[in-house]
Amino acid sequence: MNLQPIFLILDGRPGLLVGAGNVALEKLITLLSSGIRLRVIAPVVKAEVRAFADEGKIELVEREFTPGDLDGNFIVIAATDNPEVNATVYRESVARGILVNSVDDPPHCDFYFGSVVRRGDLQVAISTAGESPAVAQQLRREINEQLPEDLGSWLAQVGELRREILARHPAGEERKALLHRIAKRKILQPARQSGGSGAEGARVFLVGAGPGDPDLLTVKAQRLIQTADVILHDDLVTPEILALASPDAEIVNVGKRCGMKNITQEEINSLLVSYAADYRVVVRLKSGDPLIFGRAAEEMTALGEADVQFEVVPGITAAFAAAAAIPCSLTDRGAASNVVFSTGHHAQSHNEAAIPELEDATRIVYMPGRDLSLLALEWLQEGLPSELPCAIVSHAGRPEQQVTHTTLGSLGRTEAVQAPSILLAGWALEKPVQAAIKTQQGVEKTTRR
Repeated sequence: MNLQPIFLILDGRPGLLVGAGNVALEKLITLLSSGIRLRVIAPVVKAEVRAFADEGKIELVEREFTPGDLDGNFIVIAATDNPEVNATVYRESVARGILVNSVDDPPHCDFYFGSVVRRGDLQVAISTAGESPAVAQQLRREINEQLPEDLGSWLAQVGELRREILARHPAGEERKALLHRIAKRKILQPARQSGGSGAEGARVFLVGAGPGDPDLLTVKAQRLIQTADVILHDDLVTPEILALASPDAEIVNVGKRCGMKNITQEEINSLLVSYAADYRVVVRLKSGDPLIFGRAAEEMTALGEADVQFEVVPGITAAFAAAAAIPCSLTDRGAASNVVFSTGHHAQSHNEAAIPELEDATRIVYMPGRDLSLLALEWLQEGLPSELPCAIVSHAGRPEQQVTHTTLGSLGRTEAVQAPSILLAGWALEKPVQAAIKTQQGVEKTTRR
């Protein structure tokens, strides 16, 4: 027999249950969870069935069934101990085009009740087309043992994220891939405990990939990349570093610069938790150091709330690679005893308290942007001297890195460099910047001759 599995929406719809004994009670309990408006007709009523009527959960009519009772119902269940009555219910229901189930009588059924495993909105229904309800019940027990208890709450989170993605992302392969990624989780696997309610061995590593050169990875970062089951990486992580991953690893680009441009931090957090639920080693690979402008705090919070164990593996941040490229020291006993880290957005702030006014500080600006005129103007308005040494480093720590030496007074007129770039400013740069400018001026004089 070929059956078409379906899930009916019964909430608020009228249904009729003929019978009020033990068999009928079992079906009544099953049906009430659906929100159906259930009417029960029987001349003899079991006490438990009457209790449901007393609570107002069903309408109870204590008399014999008549065919007219079928009119206006969406579904009907015949559950009496009288085969003739059940047969009449089936025959009259079919004549009226009403779906009917005659309990334990497969030939007189338009549909069957499956054995159901529930986790919130998740339902797994099993049917043997009436051949053996005992087999269906056995399968139900086995599946129930293998479904984690948190599936319902996890599914609710996935559903909420799905609606956000549908609202934010245009239809297409990119959106489809993202929807599949947030739903990524190994389901049929016994839950394993680790102290709290999280899974033993469910580890996420927030790993710093450094500035891009594989030789600048820490030993631990390299080992984790090579052994990870899943790697979620930023756009700035270089192909040379990703090439270290196992051929069997799943590599997911969650960058915001290209590829999935509109992916939100909340969606990335959900992906981390979902992948961790597979009890696999998950590496969140961030360029530079994960704790420097990498939004690691939000990811650590999300993992902690999901009771997922995590570890942070630091990396070489772009500022250090840029300083090595100049080369200069970010601190200098005679010129700089402080280092201030900021991003282009925060550096260009009209709030004077946003950047400490430290005369001896080396200022580091991540992602300064292509037009530096506004930043230069604001620093000059702060009182910084126009001769303050500055350097812009593009692709720091990579073979294609470029260093542009200038001063604050000329910073706004500096030719744009290729991203990613980083800006350094301060007296600690004075000697290398002056030497570079003199060298450049000498080259220009020689060229003119």
